[in-house]
Amino acid sequence: MPVFGALALTGALLLWAPLRLDSERHPAAAARHPSAGPHPRPGALAPGWPSTLELGMADPSGGAAALAASGFGMRYQYLSGGVAGTKGWQSYGPGASFIDSYVDESVASGLMPIFSYYMLLQSAPPAARGGEREIDLRNLASASLMRAYFRDIETFLRYAGALGPHEIVLHVEPDLWGYIEQSASGDDASSVPALVSATGLSELRGLPNNAAGLAQAIVRLRDQLAPNVLLAYHLSVFGTGKDLLYSKPSLPEVGRLAARSARFYRSLKAPFDLVFSELSNRDAAYSEVVLKDHGASWWHAGDYARELRYLTDFVRLTAKHIVLWQIPVGNTLMRALDNTPHHYQDNHVQWLLSSPHNRNLRALAKAGVIALLFGGALAGDTCACDAAHDGVTNPPPIDGNKLRSYSADDDGGYLRARALAYAHAGAIALP
Repeated sequence: MPVFGALALTGALLLWAPLRLDSERHPAAAARHPSAGPHPRPGALAPGWPSTLELGMADPSGGAAALAASGFGMRYQYLSGGVAGTKGWQSYGPGASFIDSYVDESVASGLMPIFSYYMLLQSAPPAARGGEREIDLRNLASASLMRAYFRDIETFLRYAGALGPHEIVLHVEPDLWGYIEQSASGDDASSVPALVSATGLSELRGLPNNAAGLAQAIVRLRDQLAPNVLLAYHLSVFGTGKDLLYSKPSLPEVGRLAARSARFYRSLKAPFDLVFSELSNRDAAYSEVVLKDHGASWWHAGDYARELRYLTDFVRLTAKHIVLWQIPVGNTLMRALDNTPHHYQDNHVQWLLSSPHNRNLRALAKAGVIALLFGGALAGDTCACDAAHDGVTNPPPIDGNKLRSYSADDDGGYLRARALAYAHAGAIALP
């Protein structure tokens, strides 16, 4: 059973998805365009970002008001399905209706809207073989697919750009950059092929046909079409070939891994505004009960210390702030968590939101973390909602989880209760 001490890895959930650029509608333009004004100082918060450590959660359309009432300040939604066929985010509603409604609903409730753009993997032909890394790299080498891919990103940016001055976050391809890093020579993104200018798109002319060019293309398109959009790079520690949780390196070795991750990021030569990273990609008890990992996915004090060192060093070396994303929702306190589908235990919520005087949150803020986003990655993960459709549940206690459910949420209502307590106590000011 885990202990709660002084932080785990990958992600990808699937949910969801005018055209003029008007500088008067985009005050953020002055922060990102050399012609319109200076860039932010290294280490400064991205334009429009709150000055306090914010909490957010995965949230589909229709949930913004309830989320805000629970003390959250952000919400995120996947854009997925692939650029080929009819299952991509553009099928979520006619034209820009899904993007418009999600942003409008978020802003009306005082929430920052975040979209996790997870499209490349699912853009592969249905018969594609191999793991995610092999499929992603193969897709990067297809001129027709990459042309459609950039057109898809352009479409999102045109829709989002028309919604200025509202700040919108586009979190670009979780996991992809880690797979590219695994394939790179000397942690250099330019060593990994990717078709960019070779797609024939005039707006990408002159960009290199490698992974660095891919990142530079996305930044260029954002600058041209949607200055109100904050771009988020995704940091996957597995890109170094090491997993902090399972390999348990020494702290000096963690520092070396962080330096490699920073070196790879800098090799992109693309100024993303933010960096997203993850803890675990599923509840620990899911891995223990369903995947039979014998408890290897539970986090302990040393694991949190390693993660804190890794993030601290990466921020120091890149001057980029971190958003922790897709944090598992389970807990070990509520009776609702009996390790059945949608009710799996985990300990991240407790570590993050229940330490005395918010000690652990303050340590993260000092390290450069600026937001925590909660949500499951798998269909059976615990949800701070009634995904199981079983109402309020209080099965017999296991392992001492004696608290009765506060609500019908599958986690017993614990996450929303802790988020509300955090908001009422006053959010932590960012350094």
